Amino acid sequence: MAKKENRTYSRYTQEALRLFAGQIKSTRLERKITAEDLAERAGISRDLLYRIEHADPTCGIGLVFEVATLLNLTLFQSDYNNLIVQNKIIKDKLALLPRRARTATIEIDDDF
Repeated sequence: MAKKENRTYSRYTQEALRLFAGQIKSTRLERKITAEDLAERAGISRDLLYRIEHADPTCGIGLVFEVATLLNLTLFQSDYNNLIVQNKIIKDKLALLPRRARTATIEIDDDF
């Protein structure tokens, strides 16, 4: 088993994780959905759901979004159709940009 990497996260990231995790947990409790039921619907273990609800930054973003979607939490403050439009805009923008970022090569004039 690979050694777990210790990583630090910015305060902003930590606060955003706590906010999203809190929204997930409070919504689940308000709707009286048990952790076991939600974990089963999401296809994850109850332990992973516990980690998501406690803002563990190592949880996969796709799993976190899936749990939020199962609870009907709004992601990105928009509806599904607006999300499709926003994705189309980003796709068009990415088509105009280079595929990868490269550092500029600086030619050194060492001919004295």
